[in-house]
Amino acid sequence: MRQLLLRAARAGVPLLLRGGPAHPGKARPSHSEPRGRDGRGQEEEEEEMGGWQQLYPGHIPTSPLQKALLAAGSAVMALYDPYRHDMVAVLGETTGCLALPNLRDKMKNHPEGYRILQERPRIRLSTLDMARLQGLPEGSLGREYVRFLEDNKVSPDTRMPPKFVDDEELAYVIQRYREVHDLMHTLLGMPTNMLGEVVVKWFEAIQTRLPMCVLGAAFGPARLSSRPRKW
Repeated sequence: MRQLLLRAARAGVPLLLRGGPAHPGKARPSHSEPRGRDGRGQEEEEEEMGGWQQLYPGHIPTSPLQKALLAAGSAVMALYDPYRHDMVAVLGETTGCLALPNLRDKMKNHPEGYRILQERPRIRLSTLDMARLQGLPEGSLGREYVRFLEDNKVSPDTRMPPKFVDDEELAYVIQRYREVHDLMHTLLGMPTNMLGEVVVKWFEAIQTRLPMCVLGAAFGPARLSSRPRKW
């Protein structure tokens, strides 16, 4: 339990301290990393937490029991406040052990998906040519995507990096899922209000079979106000 609390504290889940920014990669902990407040290095901290090994920057390995506890806690918080994106992210990672490999296999069996897995492109402001997208014809995906970002004041850079996925390639798959979420909003013409999010979650649940999406689609309507819906 002490190990779980330490890992949860570093990740940002309730009881929650904070988690540092990271993205999937092949890096390993470095001997030259900054030492903690108590003077211990990264390797010493790992030994205290059970000798686990990082598979990518920010990775926090967890046992099945620890994943179950994190999933239960994040599910409660996400249902209580659907705009707790950190809790939604933890729920997606700790419950996607079957859906993520299935998504990865589907990508491998498709030429474009296979190429994405090989090249691992990211959807970020630093990788997007916003001026070029804005210059595309009205109604094109690129132009409407930029309009969606501007109208809803959102950014692809705000997507949280994975932490609890115990496979470096699957970590990229769930990162990719998060980064195309706004594209789903654009394609479906859905805003970022609760009704729009529920509609997108239904679409994502059918497409990805991620339990987090299924739960959001099933229980999201309970959060809808009884007031008239406004798009």
